[in-house]
Amino acid sequence: MLVGHGTTQNADSAAPVFQHSAELRRRRIFAEVREAFWKQEPQIKEVLASITSPRVFIAPLFISEGYFCEQLIPRELGFVRGEDGELVRVLQREGRTWSYCRPAGTHPSMTDVLLARAREVVRRFPFPRAPKPGDISLFIAGHGTEQDEKSSQVIEQQVERIRALNLYAEVRAIYLDQEPRIPECRTLAATRNVVVVPFFMSDGLHVREDIPILLGEPERTVRSRLEAGQPTWRNPSEKLGKLIWYAAAVGSEPHLADVILERVTEMAVQ
Repeated sequence: MLVGHGTTQNADSAAPVFQHSAELRRRRIFAEVREAFWKQEPQIKEVLASITSPRVFIAPLFISEGYFCEQLIPRELGFVRGEDGELVRVLQREGRTWSYCRPAGTHPSMTDVLLARAREVVRRFPFPRAPKPGDISLFIAGHGTEQDEKSSQVIEQQVERIRALNLYAEVRAIYLDQEPRIPECRTLAATRNVVVVPFFMSDGLHVREDIPILLGEPERTVRSRLEAGQPTWRNPSEKLGKLIWYAAAVGSEPHLADVILERVTEMAVQ
């Protein structure tokens, strides 16, 4: 069972869950592959109640081990924490075994996904020619929250890994709900060329609406493009003297299906 946050406000939020579920069904590895969501139908408890298989792997398609993924959802499903405070990820329930996997976004290979997103957006939209990575300031944009440090922990880890590769002039993290905020990338960047990769699972409202506005696109323009079904950001756009490329969210990357399988395999051997 592939689990997403979901929302009733934007259908694009659920798209990666359906995309990767379809791919896993196509591979015919499992008896069945089901989608479930916290904030929209079909909901997690309802889907679990309808599954009759003796073993169920619950795979959260989330970026970080934050509040929803590691506290709210497992608690609602009956998973408990051990004396060491760590989540006990295997639960026996009415003769069946439920295994709660780690979130896809914390998998080490997400570094490759972020780098692929950064390369692709510059390759697709060279203007007047594609800058070399050494002439680019790369920003990884996350949600973040000051209420749970784990929300930003995975972002910071990815920034450190990419920075250690010495590919870009600089690599920084920026956030919606904590410092440094997304608009600051325009003044923090040491180079004229800026690439922003949203480390979000879906191209939902945060990615398609909130971040483009925070990067400097007029709100009226963004909403007009949304209504017309157009991309809300034109690559590249010049803001405050910076040439900014804005990539797609990581969740639609086909490699995520393999990441989900690896997370399931980790639990299968326990």
